[in-house]
Amino acid sequence: MRQATSVERRVDAFAHRLLQQAPADGIRAALVEVVVFLLKQAWACIFGAALLAVIVAARLWYPDDAVIARNDALTIAAVIIQIAMLVFRLESGRELWVIVLFHLTGTLMELFKTDVGSWMYAADGILRIGGVPLFSGFMYAAVGSYMVRVYRLFDLGFTRYPHRLLTSVVALAIYANFFTHHYWWDARWVLLAAVVLLWIPTVMHARVWRRTLRLPLLAVFAGVAVFIYLAENIGTWAGAWMYPDQADGWQPVSASKLVSWFLLMIISVVLVTWVYPPRPPRMTEGADAAVAASAPSEIDQAPAGAVPPPEPPRRRRRRRAGAGLPS
Repeated sequence: MRQATSVERRVDAFAHRLLQQAPADGIRAALVEVVVFLLKQAWACIFGAALLAVIVAARLWYPDDAVIARNDALTIAAVIIQIAMLVFRLESGRELWVIVLFHLTGTLMELFKTDVGSWMYAADGILRIGGVPLFSGFMYAAVGSYMVRVYRLFDLGFTRYPHRLLTSVVALAIYANFFTHHYWWDARWVLLAAVVLLWIPTVMHARVWRRTLRLPLLAVFAGVAVFIYLAENIGTWAGAWMYPDQADGWQPVSASKLVSWFLLMIISVVLVTWVYPPRPPRMTEGADAAVAASAPSEIDQAPAGAVPPPEPPRRRRRRRAGAGLPS
């Protein structure tokens, strides 16, 4: 696992000890892969899950007459979660810079969107910029946290990934369109077509335990957008923010937001690729063995009658790290 924290290395070692006797084939092997996949996803979501849990808890149990306004309490809780992620080595310093970048770009969008009335927050608390409570930036940071963590937890590799300069141009256009469509033509469908043209050939290779998943990257983008949309419904139900059509009572967020979240995913992916550049998938152990088996050995090439060289002393071969709980 690349760029693992010290805690993750310990969890990884424990996972390998636990899984080394797991069967390689059959139903039990498939179940092991499923469980490891889900645990990795949960580990990648830890920042966002903790923040969402705090938002729901504030909706259910935070008193209306508390000395500290609920939005301020959410901001303080988000800061504590972020500090805990670093103190307990659940997040690396390199990831923190990506998350800060997500926080800044998200807060800038929040300031604009609340000003034009796209959505709104409760007007309480002092930890805010204009109509935007500071905890809102942490919701974008949660997306960034997931992106950088899932990239290394699954040891992601890509085939036919588009040039980063082209992806950056599209991402900048998407970000600009979130602002300009309020005053000019909405180019989201053109941008969506550009995304499809760029990424449709790309296949993502995600290493679980013994298996490597090969998935169309566009399908992965869509799947993550759906999960963010579900989290958004939970957040609006909990009163963290609301859309104009929810002012008279909560209702599910419009499904049209799925397109917005899909496009926001592109911005997120491009930001992460400038920290973790996309690389080709690593050769699997089976492929390594096939290459080794097909290569002529020194003994095969030795002339007839020649005395083979003495066999070098064997050293214990260290087990190649697989993808345990996090790696």
